[in-house]
Amino acid sequence: MPLSSRHLLGLQGVPGEDIQLILDTATTFREVLERPIKKVPTLQGKTVVNLFFESSTRTRISFELAEKRLSADSINFSASGSSVSKGETLKDTMRNIEAMKVDMVVVRHSAAGTPLFLTKVCNSNIINAGDGIHEHPTQALLDMYSIREKLGKISGLKVCIVGDISHSRVALSNIYGLKTMGAKVSICGPSTMIPKYIEELGVDVIYNIDEAIQENDVLNVLRIQLERKAREYFPSIREYVKYFGIDDERLEKNGKDILILHPGPINRGVELSASVADGRNQIILNQVTNGVAVRMAVLYLLGTSN
Repeated sequence: MPLSSRHLLGLQGVPGEDIQLILDTATTFREVLERPIKKVPTLQGKTVVNLFFESSTRTRISFELAEKRLSADSINFSASGSSVSKGETLKDTMRNIEAMKVDMVVVRHSAAGTPLFLTKVCNSNIINAGDGIHEHPTQALLDMYSIREKLGKISGLKVCIVGDISHSRVALSNIYGLKTMGAKVSICGPSTMIPKYIEELGVDVIYNIDEAIQENDVLNVLRIQLERKAREYFPSIREYVKYFGIDDERLEKNGKDILILHPGPINRGVELSASVADGRNQIILNQVTNGVAVRMAVLYLLGTSN
């Protein structure tokens, strides 16, 4: 059964059946990653371009590995040293790349809406690897997969997204995906980092981290994005840690055996203390492993639907 769209631009409006199909397919590929030979010929003959205009470690390597595990040919593009630095437009860059007969494009860009724009100027399958502060669908999918793997379900769970909501594309994709799959979603953070009218997306807003811990089954803790000038939204790192940082003392005080996720990279000692980041409540490295399986599933489902 194919996905309802030939692109993955975000999770807004994506049917629950599509999300379920991706997660179920990822389970199959997760088993592949445990084999001695972690490779299948599923996308042999397909060519995937990783078009990254922003820095990335986990997402880029995860997509590269997913492509190689599926036996696809992958090409990595960086804006620095390319014709973009000479003034070439994104449209011309994409059309020149597609003229080399590629099949799929994984794109990360600082401008929201870039993946959608690419669908209008080329015929390749487009996968959004993060566009500005809009969406990051595969991160949300791997978060949901990791929750389901650990707790056995998504529907009916209470999940709180904590931190810099305003600057986070991960938060928006998680809100859309989790709600579609039946979870009750809330957000928690400083008032200056909570977007206006966010409640219209059907989420509750909590301003007290202790209350968030007490009321939820899962915390998805976001990174404070210092590169997006997030420091301007609270007085100091020390104050953020005092009111929203999660450490062992805070978890023990609230008496809750809560599941903790983090999309990475972690600002240790800020969002999470070192002991929590390495502790028994977190599944951060599981998320990284699951990210390869989820991206294999997305590439497979889109790459075999043409």
